[in-house]
Amino acid sequence: MPRALPLPRPLWGRPSTKAMVTAGVFITTLWKLKFFLNPSEVSGEAPKHTEPLVVLLWKWPSKQVPNISGDVCHELYGIVGCWLTMERRLLGQANVVVFPHARLQPGRDRLPTERPPGQNWVWVSLESPSNTKSLAGWNHTFNWVMTYRQDSDIFIPYGKLVPNQSATVNIPRKTNLVSWVISNYHRTQRRAEVYKNLSRYLHVNMYGKANKKPLCKDCLLPTTSKSKFYLAFENSIHQDYITEKLWRNSLMAGTVPVVLGPPRANYEQFIPADSFIHVDDFGSLEELATFLKTMNSSRYQQFFAWQKRYSVKLYADWRERICTICTAYPSLPHGRVYPNLESWFNT
Repeated sequence: MPRALPLPRPLWGRPSTKAMVTAGVFITTLWKLKFFLNPSEVSGEAPKHTEPLVVLLWKWPSKQVPNISGDVCHELYGIVGCWLTMERRLLGQANVVVFPHARLQPGRDRLPTERPPGQNWVWVSLESPSNTKSLAGWNHTFNWVMTYRQDSDIFIPYGKLVPNQSATVNIPRKTNLVSWVISNYHRTQRRAEVYKNLSRYLHVNMYGKANKKPLCKDCLLPTTSKSKFYLAFENSIHQDYITEKLWRNSLMAGTVPVVLGPPRANYEQFIPADSFIHVDDFGSLEELATFLKTMNSSRYQQFFAWQKRYSVKLYADWRERICTICTAYPSLPHGRVYPNLESWFNT
């Protein structure tokens, strides 16, 4: 099916310098005329686009950059009218510019010096506030935030439950009681303290770099699935900070998550109340250990009732996350800037 591409010829060829200068003047004239004829883009109203949105990634969020050539949003995720690029020379044509916090240098000297009228900048982070530094330097810089928090302009969770009327329950065969995969173990973290005290009352099969038992990518789920319970302990406790430890390591593996993170009520916004065990449900870790060790088969199976209605969807590909910007674009506030990013994120 033929497609009309919104990007200029220089993206695919190497024209002469004269041609590039002429094209540049023409594009600049069209850009200025666009905002003269469409004042809604500077008045805060969402502009009406008849051609695909151009989303420029200043840097890719992860170290490995996948192929984003062509109409990847449509081909992979069915999102129409969304073009991703990392060509910084297209800055003047981009509707949205994405800045992943983990790939930025402190200070504003690494960002573009000018922003075309109507262009919106997005700050992206999947880390918690406890693991996010140097935010103070980005005040009055970004129009939108894109994080795991539900109150973000663009919400990108680590995973979610999607409807699946399979009416079947699949519980893998169990050979041990509790497991935990941990790479970065720090004694000052609450999860380290809880693990230390819990292990006084029951044995925890511990894997990962922290215990010198790293698991390969394809070994993780088969290993954790053998345990009846999995310690889905977050490295820090913040609103909505519920990571792959719950979605992948536990629920997808077919084990019951014992969670340490935000309050139970926050978890219940994402998963059914009867699908997990919260550390805070018990008066002591000894009570929790007793509950796990003495649970009968009938009670254990009740934790998997969610499988009759849902299945787990992981968000592991940054291309899918970035493409959702185009889906959210029409309903996002235009012309607004976050005056104090650090204050918002730490709230």
